[in-house]
Amino acid sequence: MPTAFSTIQLGDSTLKNRIVMSPMTRSRAYGPGSSPTDDMVTYYSQRAGAGMIVTEGTQPSVVGQGYPNTPGLHSDAQVSAWRRVTDAVHAEGGVIFAQLMHTGRIGHPSIYTHPQLPAGPSAVRAAGRIFTAAGMQDFVVPHELTQAEIERTIEDFVAAARNAIRAGFDGVELHGANGYLLHQFLSTNANQRTDSWGGSPLNRVRMVIETTRAVSDAIGASRTALRLSPANPLNDMVEDDYRVTYPLVLSALDDLGLAYLHVLESRAPEFTPVLRQAWSGVFMLNPATPGSHTGPEHLALIENGSADLVSFGHLFIANPDLPERLMIGAPLAVPDMKKAYGGDSHGYTDYPTMHETTNASVR
Repeated sequence: MPTAFSTIQLGDSTLKNRIVMSPMTRSRAYGPGSSPTDDMVTYYSQRAGAGMIVTEGTQPSVVGQGYPNTPGLHSDAQVSAWRRVTDAVHAEGGVIFAQLMHTGRIGHPSIYTHPQLPAGPSAVRAAGRIFTAAGMQDFVVPHELTQAEIERTIEDFVAAARNAIRAGFDGVELHGANGYLLHQFLSTNANQRTDSWGGSPLNRVRMVIETTRAVSDAIGASRTALRLSPANPLNDMVEDDYRVTYPLVLSALDDLGLAYLHVLESRAPEFTPVLRQAWSGVFMLNPATPGSHTGPEHLALIENGSADLVSFGHLFIANPDLPERLMIGAPLAVPDMKKAYGGDSHGYTDYPTMHETTNASVR
């Protein structure tokens, strides 16, 4: 029976353990044109002891950006900067996938260098507010994507995936969760279309399926993955028929041979076994943890067969050597979440490993 510290084959890569660093926005891409910096090289290479790293959400296009100082993969400068990250992670024996995240309607005109609106499946404003460089502001009514713009958006994902491979990534994870663009197409409130991209469940799953297939065709299924979060209300999502739509997605994609499926549990953890049963490939789980975070107790999900991989977010911020600590039951540091987004190296690359802490106490 495998444990969290067993190896596993993932596409073309052999993972040294089954503990994955989950994608986490950190808003520190201060390089030219929203590109990675020296601190990002350090940050990711420090955490290369993970079985695999999935990067922060990385926009496939200019309009795909939703938050300040998030990185992109749509320019040569960004590709070159990311290459320094992947080289550093590989030098430490790590595996790293880029998460491609188009935020859709979850954005604001102030984020763009040229006047435009964020884009979504329909002209439906999300309830709530978003952080911008000028502070919190109300969401706006997005531009409704035309048929031609939807096709171009899929092409943007494909181009970004190709850029990720040029940048040295081992693969890409398409972000179809957390209320962002691909998730918006699945929903029953953000997607009010009456054409072939909306309305029925079969039409609303089309964007996720066609984008995943297009990326898989472009870079290979073994280097393509998908993240989903059924019934997740984040960013004003409503999914009245998620028990219908998600099996449709998995049925359409299961035979492609994708690298993995990454499920983020939220309001419907009882639905996870249905997805696990429907997916014949590698199954990664970010378990539901109301009021808390994924912890050592969740390693049992691998031993009992609930998942092949478990992704950790919160704990990887303050514990760059998290797998080693989990293996020996060492104390776990608590991150300072006031320094989670933006800022400099403080609260980012200055968390010590347990060996560094021990050596400092001895001196």
